[in-house]
Amino acid sequence: MANTTLLTEFLLEFFAEAWELRLLLSILFLLMYLGSLIGNLIIIMVTTIDQKLRTPMYFFLRNLSILDMCYISVTVPKACVNSLTGNRGISVTGCAAQVFLVIFCACVEFLFLTVMAQDRYVAICQPLLYPVIMNHQFCVQMTLASLLLGLVIAGSHTVKTFKTFQLSFCHSNVVPQLFCDIPSLLGLSCSDTFTNKLLLLLSAIGVSGSCFIFIFISYVHIFSTVLKLPVKEERGKAFSTCFPHIIVVSVFLSSGAYVYLRPPVISEVTQDMILSVLYTIVPPFLNPVIYSLRNKQKREAVSKVMLRIF
Repeated sequence: MANTTLLTEFLLEFFAEAWELRLLLSILFLLMYLGSLIGNLIIIMVTTIDQKLRTPMYFFLRNLSILDMCYISVTVPKACVNSLTGNRGISVTGCAAQVFLVIFCACVEFLFLTVMAQDRYVAICQPLLYPVIMNHQFCVQMTLASLLLGLVIAGSHTVKTFKTFQLSFCHSNVVPQLFCDIPSLLGLSCSDTFTNKLLLLLSAIGVSGSCFIFIFISYVHIFSTVLKLPVKEERGKAFSTCFPHIIVVSVFLSSGAYVYLRPPVISEVTQDMILSVLYTIVPPFLNPVIYSLRNKQKREAVSKVMLRIF
């Protein structure tokens, strides 16, 4: 029987080994963090204050912005503090909290993106029924359902991994990642992790697979409808509301799916860290830009709100 000790903390990776590079990357990620907070906060303020933006699309965009502020706050501040101070430690409780929050935010974000695809589908393919289908009650119900499903999935993974510390982390306590996530922790355990990996696989395929299929089918109908529009300007306007959503879904899904669905192989730590940045930092940072600030109506609303405040 292998000798095991009860872990009290894990050690996370730094951005880089060299202090100068760590400092540079920490400043870069902190700037991205602040930019994400400011951009998403502006969206929340504008969609709340401006009466013209109180539509289902902006309702979900506001919720997505709130979620993105929480999502990026789970990982970036701790990673930057660790790299700047040279302290790599994170308690087991803190690690469990990160696992829960990362899975919860990622799951709810993907569900929100799926509902936003439904919103675009109804707006373009069934415009006359849009006020009936995408009513306020439906939007609130879908938001609550997404949050509840995210809590169930995140809770099941966190309890399964950390319940009474049932997994024995006897190989090492060094997590090859900027934050605690399930794949990295399972790679450190010397316990039987088959059920953990099976639960991870089933939930990932169940949520991401079903959401991807729904989004794909929605956009097949959207593109077929848009291409039939006689006026070129109308086609361009419709496509402009869809492509930002497609970009966000593609980056978020591809990077997250690679990390969580790939077979357990030894890979470069740098590669894993880059992929983690793609699905935890980049979407919250880019969402305000590609969803809002590129749209003329939203830019005008932002300018009005800023003038009103200052």
